Amino acid sequence: MSNRKQECVEQAFGPVRFLPGPNRGKYPHCHSLFVEEAGVLIDPASDRERLKELRDQGKVQAVWLTHWHEDHIAHLDLFDDLPLWICEEDALPLSSKDIFCDWYALDQPGMETVRAYWMDILESQFHFKPRKPHRLLVDGETINLGNVTVDVIHAPGHTPGHTCFYFREPGVLLLGDYDLTPFGPWYGDVLSSIEQTEASVKKLRQVPARVWTACHETGLFTEQPGQVWDDYLQVIRTREDKLLNFMTEPRTMEDVIGQHIVYLKAREPKEFFEMGERAIMGKHLESLIAQGRAVKNGDYYELT
Repeated sequence: MSNRKQECVEQAFGPVRFLPGPNRGKYPHCHSLFVEEAGVLIDPASDRERLKELRDQGKVQAVWLTHWHEDHIAHLDLFDDLPLWICEEDALPLSSKDIFCDWYALDQPGMETVRAYWMDILESQFHFKPRKPHRLLVDGETINLGNVTVDVIHAPGHTPGHTCFYFREPGVLLLGDYDLTPFGPWYGDVLSSIEQTEASVKKLRQVPARVWTACHETGLFTEQPGQVWDDYLQVIRTREDKLLNFMTEPRTMEDVIGQHIVYLKAREPKEFFEMGERAIMGKHLESLIAQGRAVKNGDYYELT
């Protein structure tokens, strides 16, 4: 079956409008959805000027978040006076920069420089301000927005409270950060899970949608993504295989990071990309240890 992609331009599917982010929604940007008439804006981190326009026209009445990550709240500061909805499991890191950083494991020894970097960019780049939700989204609930019915789908793994939305009448499924990009899934937070990520992607694949939107890059599929689902999950197995091939002898975490298995090469800023390598590879090592396929002795990991 075709997996035809749409151009990354603003367009509407019934009452649901796709708002593309700069640079095809690549990090640190993302795509947003806007439910017209109901005035619900989801993940306000697309084009800041377009979001200001919607705000100044009085069209936005509430903000929903798929999850807590910085690239999904970058312009939340434009809507300080509006109700904020998010799943309970992801609400806490929005309450302070310190907790936000803790959820990225930046409270660990040796991470002081990286934490300082993140504390700075949360304000300077992502306009972070502490927020508490007005309403908690609940898995399985159905929300009637008047002109469209929305099913709330808890899809943990990327984050513990990652939430997707299915808009019944136009058949639009917002995948959030299960974005079907060639980079593959992110599961590097303290409370992320490889196993939950795989289960959530398989669950979302079964939703009877006609349009699939995601928060990054291609962002929009108007036909069943087909093989793209499999390719996306295969990235997990490819990362694991590369890690196993490297562990022919005991290796430290620094050794593993130096292989650039996640980002494929050294990148700048180092504070960001090395954190990502450490986080993702750490999850793979945790998984191997849990399966009895590896052990940790002091600073070294080795296969059993």
